Amino acid sequence: MPTIKRIDHIAILVDDLDGTLDFWRDALGLPLAHTEENPAEQAKIAFLPAGDSEIELVKPTTDDSGLARYLEKRGPGMHHICLEVDDLEGMLAQLKEKGIQLINEEPRLGSGGKKYAFIHPKSAHGVMVELYELPG
Repeated sequence: MPTIKRIDHIAILVDDLDGTLDFWRDALGLPLAHTEENPAEQAKIAFLPAGDSEIELVKPTTDDSGLARYLEKRGPGMHHICLEVDDLEGMLAQLKEKGIQLINEEPRLGSGGKKYAFIHPKSAHGVMVELYELPG
């Protein structure tokens, strides 16, 4: 049976990455590990480690992406929570069996070979949940 290993990150959707870093990095003192572009998600992401987890600041890089539409509709704020799992395919199958609505029926491939998928907020009582599995 697939299991959740830990909370990996909390993603916050932003419209001004530099202005948001003023708070998370400069005021709170979280270190900025790095930033990267994610063309598949049409986003620029800043990674700020916090203990064994991270805060990810996510800024849409296009005006017509799903992230941009989400930002326009709801404004900046928490976008999703990400849970690391030991068996993503098994977890997705388990969720499908229970009637959970998934955004991604099959895992997507992220940077470094990480596999990920999203659960629709309708099935998680208003919270978007990302699941991911590290390679190997």
